[in-house]
Amino acid sequence: MTVISVIVGSTREGRFSEKPAQWILRHLRNRDGIDARLLDLRDFPMPFFDQAVSPAASGRPPYDNEVVQKWTAAIGRSDGFVFVTPEYNYGPAAVLKNAIDWVYPEWNRKAAAFVSYGSTLGARAVQQLRETAIELQLAPVRSSVHIPAATLWAHYKGGDVEAGLAELETPAKKLIDDLLWWTAALKTARVSAA
Repeated sequence: MTVISVIVGSTREGRFSEKPAQWILRHLRNRDGIDARLLDLRDFPMPFFDQAVSPAASGRPPYDNEVVQKWTAAIGRSDGFVFVTPEYNYGPAAVLKNAIDWVYPEWNRKAAAFVSYGSTLGARAVQQLRETAIELQLAPVRSSVHIPAATLWAHYKGGDVEAGLAELETPAKKLIDDLLWWTAALKTARVSAA
């Protein structure tokens, strides 16, 4: 079974991110052989990264924080990821970047895809996350889903968010197809290298 984790990249009050996260999770759960899981950063209230030693340091013992240990284990169990990210000030939310920074080897040689929203449909946040992903030895897939502002505003005005998301079925299918292809290829390579 292939484990794909959908990461809810915002913890704000009244946030929109859980709606597209649940939407893409449903699509993943419709695929055979996929164990799709939701990793909500509200469930992992990690402190701001302040450790003297980077998670990338070879031989580093696990960090003492229990939430960080749970988060690291969840990332380690995953074969691929979908990051659902808002765009704040031309980038991803700080809480998402912080969660990413707590982990290193557990991200390595896995695939990542992005669903975004916000200013410029969240494209600038995705671009920054792609660069971060490469540094973590994640393989970001080209396909992504950028949610239009009208769908985001529907959330805040009590409108039909599901109708707006339904218009994104084609890019969602492409994202999932690409993510699962890269996830399978990288999982095979990780197993053969072990």
